[in-house]
Amino acid sequence: MNVNEKQAIPAQPSLVAALMAGFDAIANHIGLILFPFVLDLFLWFGPHLRLKTLIESAVNQMLSLPGLDTSATNTALQFNRDLWLQIGERLNLFSALRTYPVGIPSLMASRQPVDIPIGLPLAWDVSSLGSLAAWWLLLTLLGLFAGVLYFALVAQVSLTGKIEWRTALEQWPWATLQVIYLALFMAALLLAISVPGSCLVAAASFTGLPIVQIGFLLTGAVALWLLFPLLFSAHGIFAFQYKMWSSVRQGARLTRLTLSKTSLLFLSILVISEGLDTLWRVPAEKSWITLVGVAGHAFVATSLLAASFIYYRDATRWVQRLIQQSLMVEGRNLRERIT
Repeated sequence: MNVNEKQAIPAQPSLVAALMAGFDAIANHIGLILFPFVLDLFLWFGPHLRLKTLIESAVNQMLSLPGLDTSATNTALQFNRDLWLQIGERLNLFSALRTYPVGIPSLMASRQPVDIPIGLPLAWDVSSLGSLAAWWLLLTLLGLFAGVLYFALVAQVSLTGKIEWRTALEQWPWATLQVIYLALFMAALLLAISVPGSCLVAAASFTGLPIVQIGFLLTGAVALWLLFPLLFSAHGIFAFQYKMWSSVRQGARLTRLTLSKTSLLFLSILVISEGLDTLWRVPAEKSWITLVGVAGHAFVATSLLAASFIYYRDATRWVQRLIQQSLMVEGRNLRERIT
């Protein structure tokens, strides 16, 4: 490879430059933070869809089973009953609007607030498993549908510096279908990984053998090794309009070829987002100061998503140039051997 060919290969994308560009892009289009901001306001001030009635009914049925009449058992079950009722009262099924792998980021989906500054929110109870399944499916689809539009607009701002609503709306149904395919694929992959992991956990709990615990750790390592290359699996759908499977393959190839820098990127995103989320959660959920945290989370989360799209574009260009350069060198070497 001669000097000119070496110079033709661009440097790997800069993490700092991508992060700065992401924050600048959202600062210039601040309206995009309304997606996570409005979602968090709804999960905070809006009606709560609780599971308290359903959980209370299930726990009462367990307490009524024969053979559970000893005082020690009743005390333990009563403690667990109170714990589960607290979970059912706090858990808000509307949090299913926060979907994965594509979705609108939310601070309140993980916080699950029950108090608001103006009192208590309106609460509805889910009373049957059928209603629970129907609500979860409906909310998940709505969350994916809204998340696709959010991702599409952030990708536009990140890659072109402007918003084209007409283009985004025209591609919205197609992109939503690709994201549903991706969600089903990742759900199947997680299920395939979790089944042997669950068996190892059960075996460890009954036998207590250290080798089983080691096996569980190995299963976790294998899961991380399989899932990490999928972190960019959705980006190609929005950045280059790839179909689902092409986007998954492109994302996995890009991650393998830029493993060190990509690992640092997602580690930086994790540290920034989780570190600031800890700060945003400091005010009490019934304090108006929490609005500052909601707004800050919306801006930071959207900016980090924009930075990931910028890095994805730059890394894709670098990989393409690297492959082209390798093909040129192979072709030149082949011609030299022939001549």
